[in-house]
Amino acid sequence: MNEEATLIIIKPDGLKKSLTGNILTRLSEAKLKIIGAKVIMVGEKLANTHYRHLKDQSFFPELIKYIQGGLHGENRVMALVYWGRGAIGKVRRIAGATNPEEADPISIRGAYGRILTTGLYENVIHASSDPSEAEREIKLWFSPDEIVRKLYPVKEESVSGTTRRVWQ
Repeated sequence: MNEEATLIIIKPDGLKKSLTGNILTRLSEAKLKIIGAKVIMVGEKLANTHYRHLKDQSFFPELIKYIQGGLHGENRVMALVYWGRGAIGKVRRIAGATNPEEADPISIRGAYGRILTTGLYENVIHASSDPSEAEREIKLWFSPDEIVRKLYPVKEESVSGTTRRVWQ
């Protein structure tokens, strides 16, 4: 089992229902390290890019509204990067199946998720599905300087006399 990174997003419904502490406690069972964390408002560009693989689905507009907080009046999410042996599999087991009705009742999604009448899964948490998706998502949600471990190659870029590190 290799060491790897994974992205976790506690979605707006998780924050609105004050489940952050419960979710972080459950995730601590995986014995992984948090190497990046922030609370942010999700803009339309970030939402569309994150869920680009679902753009042809009928529920896509509602999904974008959901991740941006439009369904709950809570316009923020908590994004986290966890690191360690088998991180993706460990987090996905704790998170549970994407469909809350199919998720183990003791998983995060099984305990706190629900399905809206429109069919949208309101599942409280996002977890990367595989290493390539984790890399894509981490690079989308975090800059290199927001993570306390070197994960992927970076380069320096100068903008208006200021140098910053960006993903290659």
